[in-house]
Amino acid sequence: MKANIGIVDRAVRIVIGLCLLAWAALETGPWRWIGLLGFAPLATAIVRTCPMYSFLGVSTCRKRSGA
Repeated sequence: MKANIGIVDRAVRIVIGLCLLAWAALETGPWRWIGLLGFAPLATAIVRTCPMYSFLGVSTCRKRSGA
């Protein structure tokens, strides 16, 4: 798959993913499972490909100039 996540987008996804996972680790109530959703942005940041971006034809990667 072609990378479609830029540097800033990747950093934001990592921060959001880690915050959600930390919340899941610290939360004791019934809403703890929401923190597990942090795996999604973390996984897309690691592989640098977002399936929704691919579907919509969006890319936050910088275009390379030259050859």
